[in-house]
Amino acid sequence: MKGRRWPAALGVALGVLGILYLAQRLLVPKYQTGVVEGSMVAEYYRERVDHDLIFIGDCEVYENFSPVTLWEDYGISSYIRGSAQQLPWQSYYLLEDTLRHETPKVVVYNVQALRFSRPQSEAYNRMTIDGMRWGPAKVRCILASMTEDEHFIEYLFPLLRYHDRWGELTGDDVEHLFAKDPVTHAGYYMRADVKPQTGFPAPQALADYTFGDMPMDYLGRMADLCREKGVELILIKAPIEYPYWYDQWDGQAAAFAAEQGLTYLNLIPLRQEIGLDMTRDTYDAGLHLNVRGAEKLAAWFGGWLLERIDLPDRRGEPAYDAVWEEKTALYDAMKQQQYAEIEQYGELVTFGANAVEG
Repeated sequence: MKGRRWPAALGVALGVLGILYLAQRLLVPKYQTGVVEGSMVAEYYRERVDHDLIFIGDCEVYENFSPVTLWEDYGISSYIRGSAQQLPWQSYYLLEDTLRHETPKVVVYNVQALRFSRPQSEAYNRMTIDGMRWGPAKVRCILASMTEDEHFIEYLFPLLRYHDRWGELTGDDVEHLFAKDPVTHAGYYMRADVKPQTGFPAPQALADYTFGDMPMDYLGRMADLCREKGVELILIKAPIEYPYWYDQWDGQAAAFAAEQGLTYLNLIPLRQEIGLDMTRDTYDAGLHLNVRGAEKLAAWFGGWLLERIDLPDRRGEPAYDAVWEEKTALYDAMKQQQYAEIEQYGELVTFGANAVEG
């Protein structure tokens, strides 16, 4: 009798585990509509070719640079490992994770997030961390990012965090139970609509302009890791004027780059040289570029890069051509769909406005 009980008990245990697994898959947010930024980090693992250029950072990279333009104009294979409000320590661990999979020639990090000295919110943490594959980098990223009310076990078993989400479930949760549709193009989030920049509130004086120890420590770790791997690290400030980028912050970024032997490029004063027209090249009054602006910035930045760094032109290499032909077709199709919606309805219908601050 005892021998017969074990298979039955095992079957019950496996059944319970299966139910819990399916419940977890169902209840974890899918980020397929509305707040799609939570899907971005995981999409990187679908890539089929390596990249010579990797961008790391928040919305100032994933909404402002077009990897398809870099490919079409220069044959540069690039990817944006971006996420909403990506904090400096999260950028470091995403870089560490990326370098487990490939070794690019150049990593570009946008410095805007250096203003954050401590973890900010669970919602933003989740949009970066949940999409990472499990490994040492993800574990350390969780530990560095958790707010006081968060618990590591809820990252390990998301069902513990989302068990009460039954009333919020939508068709997306069922449709994308096991597979998600891509929401980016090599990490770039596309918007084709136009809302001109008209002005921003006057900047407020700060009591202290000094970047905190934690963000600067992780920026130093990024520099050390890139040197160890033979990767060129370039620091940039995207050509976006708001949130305000103080001269004192700019000076600290420039000083760090000089001390470390790195290049730092503030793109705000170069908007005219880039060719940006912020009455036409932004979709949200100057907070981010639209696809027209992102293509201009990518075209300019690719030329700037190639004047300084010998990046290979991968066009003509069959594996790269096949992948980027597919990416370009999807990119062009979405762009035309968005333009068609704007012409017909006066606004985007399928691709609603972003729900989060990058």
